[in-house]
Order: sequence, then structure tokens, then C-alpha cells
Amino acid sequence: MKEEIKPVLINLADYEEVGEGANGISLNHKTDPTVLLKLYTRGSIQQPLDEWLLSKQVYEAGIPTPEPGEFVTDGTRYGIRFRRIVGKKSFARAVGEEPEKVGEYAKEFAGMCLQLHATHLDTTLFDSVKNRYNNLLKKNPFFTPHEKSRIAEFIASVPDTDTAIHGDLQFGNAIFVGEKRYFIDLGDFCYGHPYFDLGMVYLCCKMNDADWTREVFHMEPETAVAFWEAFVPAYFGPEASPEEIERMILPYAGLKTLIVERDTNRPMPEFRAALKEIL
Repeated sequence: MKEEIKPVLINLADYEEVGEGANGISLNHKTDPTVLLKLYTRGSIQQPLDEWLLSKQVYEAGIPTPEPGEFVTDGTRYGIRFRRIVGKKSFARAVGEEPEKVGEYAKEFAGMCLQLHATHLDTTLFDSVKNRYNNLLKKNPFFTPHEKSRIAEFIASVPDTDTAIHGDLQFGNAIFVGEKRYFIDLGDFCYGHPYFDLGMVYLCCKMNDADWTREVFHMEPETAVAFWEAFVPAYFGPEASPEEIERMILPYAGLKTLIVERDTNRPMPEFRAALKEIL
């Protein structure tokens, strides 16, 4: 029988909030600068527990990510303690503060992505990106049966690989301090074709609402577009055609509709438009 995992009880008075996301908040320990707490603010125990277990596997696989610590609870909510990367900054924040260096940051981020997508995984330990999307597709209440069939055919047509997929790859989920580089928020980490990841990079750079880009990524929309334009030759090579790359990646960006519609519980036509070649 599988042993039950019991979270460690913590006192939130020992922490101070430093950030907020869609599913939770980030807090630093007031007296121990090496501790960062990610606390889920909604949902049951299962999602934070699954992310904790996955984060340990990802770290052990050698992916550059902050070391996970204990699975915790404040008595009501659940979370994960990580080793805090003191003085870190996300690529999104860095670009927002220094938009004149957008090309430099995009190239560095592309290098991290290339390294990630060259990492081979033990597929018995991780889920496949195709399985993730097929499960989302089955549960989606907004696409018609015909549309679901067309999307499923597209997913099946993508070549299978055993390489690492971040699952939520965007410039806010990569951080640096000094010469060290890390990926964060790997709750959707899996394996599969890199284009599934690159769809998210494209979406965040060129498809997001302008106000959302300013609020969440701390930059102007035109700066986000410039990031993509510098990212493409850095990732695909200087001879790559930006127009061809965009056509190739667009459907993968559209697949993110399945995640967004799950989280918002409403159809998202602004993202569905990217699926027009499939549907």
C-alpha cells in the first residue's frame, strides 16, 4: 500500500508575500533567506502534491531548477518550500527594465531552451505532452466533436521524442542570478516534441492582450514582439525564415487554448484563431 504523504505544518507568520500568480502566492521566509514558499490559494491537496512530487523528479533529472524542499500546509492550504535563489530576476522582468537589451536576453533564453530540449528523459518517470493535451481535449466542453477530432489528429501527427518539455515555457518562468540560470514553475513538465513548448513562447510574445503583457510580464507589447523576433534566429538558426517558423509554430500556440479554457472555464476565440489551419 502506498504510504500517505503528510505535509509539514508551517506558521505563515514566519513568511512575507513577495509575488502572486494564477494559482497561488510566493513568500520569502522572514529570517531564513534560503527558503522560498510557493503556496496554492485554491483547489485541493492533489495539485500541489503532484507538483511537489514532479519537482523532485525534475530536479533529480538534472534540469536546472531550484531545489525542492518539504511539502507543507498552513492548516488550510498546501504548498512547497524551495531553496530560494537570492537576488534572482526573471527574463521578463529584465527585459521590462532594460528593453534596449531585448535581443541579448532573447538569445540567452533561446540557449536555455535549446539545452532543455536536448535533454533526454526516462519516459517511465514522466508523462508525455501528447497525453497531457489529449486529456485536456477530452475534458474540454467548448470544442465540437468534429473540432476535437481534427485537433486529436494534429496531436497524433507530431513526431514522438523523449526530450524534456517545460510545459509553460515563457520568459517569466526562467530566472538568473550572476552566471546561474534556472527554470521555475515546472508543474506541467513532461516529454515530447519541443514545438509544444515553443507555442507558449510565441503566444506570450505575440498573442497576449496588451494589458496582460504589461501587468504580468512588465513590458510593452512591442517589446514582447521584439523578443520573439530575436528568439527565432537564436533558436532555429540565422537562416531560418521568420514567416515559415511562425506558420509552423502557430498551431502549437493555439493548443494552449485547451489550458486557458480549462483555467477560465470559457471559450477563448482570441487564442482559437491560431488553430484555423487545423480546424
